[in-house]
Amino acid sequence: MLDAVTTAPDAGTWTALADPHRRAMLGLLRERPRAVGELVDLLALSQPSTSKHLRVLREAGLVRARPEAQRRVYEVDPAPLVALDAWLAPYRRLWSDSLDALGRRLEETDPRKDTP
Repeated sequence: MLDAVTTAPDAGTWTALADPHRRAMLGLLRERPRAVGELVDLLALSQPSTSKHLRVLREAGLVRARPEAQRRVYEVDPAPLVALDAWLAPYRRLWSDSLDALGRRLEETDPRKDTP
């Protein structure tokens, strides 16, 4: 049980993912790397707000920035997401097993099976 606690994703990851604007940014960055200005336009946020959200994502290790001429281009760093996915795997199996059992139960009790 202790292993699950110690291997859980960092609190910074959870905090960063809790905000819908940051999740939207990750979605856009998943498609391809983008400059701050492009994220500002796509998300309809102010430049300072976008930069603050990107800082939180960067500090959580979810994105990395690289300089490109006079601008910074952000891209997803998959390492923390891989760790999060590994941590969620046992729960995903639990959900899948529960949903499979529900599906079997619904099929057993389907009133349409008895009607011609």
